[in-house]
Amino acid sequence: MAAPAFVEKLQEQIGHEFAAHQQYVAIATYYDALTMPQMAALFYAQAIEERDHAMMMVQYLLDADEQVVIPALEAPIMGFADVVAPVQLALDQEKRVTAQINELTRIARESSDFASDQFMQWFIKEQVEEVAKMSDLLAVVTRSKDDLERIEDWVAREETGEESDPTAPPIAGA
Repeated sequence: MAAPAFVEKLQEQIGHEFAAHQQYVAIATYYDALTMPQMAALFYAQAIEERDHAMMMVQYLLDADEQVVIPALEAPIMGFADVVAPVQLALDQEKRVTAQINELTRIARESSDFASDQFMQWFIKEQVEEVAKMSDLLAVVTRSKDDLERIEDWVAREETGEESDPTAPPIAGA
């Protein structure tokens, strides 16, 4: 059994992950409309990754014989001032998710919920990677905001896609 406080917070986190999924789809469509296929593809892939994170959490609750609750979501931000704003939003979002993941880990540890603590370790590692990725992208987009082709070239060169991680938690429905 997972600690009740952990379960409640993890149910909230499922909503945060689905909200991140929708926000990344909104960002991807913004770049798609600007005919920036590399940036669009990067954010469509990020959206799938966030959805998978939510589904990992769903699977964990199912495996722990806990109720799965999918919270309602607010609409994502759809309009952006320039090509930098969506990446800044993504970085801010990743930093917020990092704090949420750390809070979940704290709750698991304080509750002596060792299984939930172990489950969260993969997400801690993932968030370090996500913040670094968005920080780098923000630096490039900020530096090249007046040269969209330069941004596209950088993404095409640097974003080689991620290999599947055999240490990742199982994804519900996969």
